[in-house]
Amino acid sequence: MARPSQRPHAEQVRAVLEDGTAARSTIAASWRRCMTLYRLDPERAVPPPILPEAAMRERRERLGALVAAAQPVMERLLQATGGMGCCVLLTDRDGVPVERRGHGSDDRQFRDWGLWTGALWNEAHAGTNGIGTCLAERRALTVHRDQHFHTFHAGLSCTTVPVFDHAGELAGALDVSSCRADLTEQVSGLIAAATAEAARRIEERNFRHAFPRARIVLADETAPSGAAPGALLAIDADDLVVGATRAARLALGITAERLRRPLPAADLLDGGRDGAPEDDLGRAERAALQRALARAGGNVSATASALGLSRATLHRKLRRLGLRGRE
Repeated sequence: MARPSQRPHAEQVRAVLEDGTAARSTIAASWRRCMTLYRLDPERAVPPPILPEAAMRERRERLGALVAAAQPVMERLLQATGGMGCCVLLTDRDGVPVERRGHGSDDRQFRDWGLWTGALWNEAHAGTNGIGTCLAERRALTVHRDQHFHTFHAGLSCTTVPVFDHAGELAGALDVSSCRADLTEQVSGLIAAATAEAARRIEERNFRHAFPRARIVLADETAPSGAAPGALLAIDADDLVVGATRAARLALGITAERLRRPLPAADLLDGGRDGAPEDDLGRAERAALQRALARAGGNVSATASALGLSRATLHRKLRRLGLRGRE
């Protein structure tokens, strides 16, 4: 594919930066960082640098379970977008792709562009681009063709979504890039939606892996702040919250400090309770008896035996709590 002429794009970058109104956009703000903070030249015509294999491998291992969680999701995302001349990249938080999916027929071209594992795509090295600017802004975005800072990248269209780890910290980004000149705005919108959904699935898979013994609960519309895609809580056997995704933290106002102390799940999902502690004990006892009855098929004798209680004691508890079993 022929490169676009260099001079017009470089002049466009400089003209936008001189226009104070236009410079308030996300892309222009990134261009300004590239020009004034990183001292980059928009006419630069080289792909991003590639890290040594050992350094790239170390970064991949550092992401650990997140890479494993991403692999099947990236395969499905490639199936959805690969026919449109796209490749799929998972990067670390420094903008280095550690996992890649693409069709072999496109590999040579993508390698020439630097869309390959080990390439350094942060803004300081690669200018305005989907990966680097997404990580700088910590939000999903698309950098389409000549919105890139460097003329060398002006033929690319990159859609990127940040990926957060099980503790709600920025871990990296999921990117779908295309060098097709005929990529329409409508198709870009579909790619953006598919990429966002894939990123949330990666976060969910990684979150479940991080809390294998916990009950994973979706914070739904009953939550005080309403639901958010990917708002998951990890709840232990004592009904205490032991983990929360970034979406859940934002929706429910959960801070790292709150998670360091015992945090009852009911206080989050029910908007907090004002009842006395004995009310909670009564609810817990009732729930425990209901579970024991269910496991015993409602048989009182079997339930009493399983709980280590006499039948008479269990009957008194059932009457007090308004529960019934069968003999």
